[in-house]
Amino acid sequence: MKGVFAISLLIVSNIFMTFAWYGHLKLQETKMISNWPLYLVVLFSWLIALAEYSCQVPANRLGFSGNGGPFSLMQLKVIQEVITLIIFTVFSTLLFKGESLHWNHFAAFLCLVAAVYFVFMKP
Repeated sequence: MKGVFAISLLIVSNIFMTFAWYGHLKLQETKMISNWPLYLVVLFSWLIALAEYSCQVPANRLGFSGNGGPFSLMQLKVIQEVITLIIFTVFSTLLFKGESLHWNHFAAFLCLVAAVYFVFMKP
């Protein structure tokens, strides 16, 4: 059950982080914050990132085998990267009309699937 909670928190955390890192670009594109100075955009992103850290840190604590969780540190990191790229792909293709998926993106995703396989493989 700790693994399910850890992965769920990683998903939520990555949604927040994607918005913290890239959401301001969409808000600028829609003219909602186009006249904000950079320091306000950074502060706004930091507030969103605070929510991200509030999920990321517990996810890592719950999921890490050193704390009784099911995942090694490397496994947690690869899971987090795969979740990040999936969420970013959905975010960028839905919210940014100029972005689209190409064959090389799918090739990269296959490499990520291979990374997950190899990181969970017994040595």
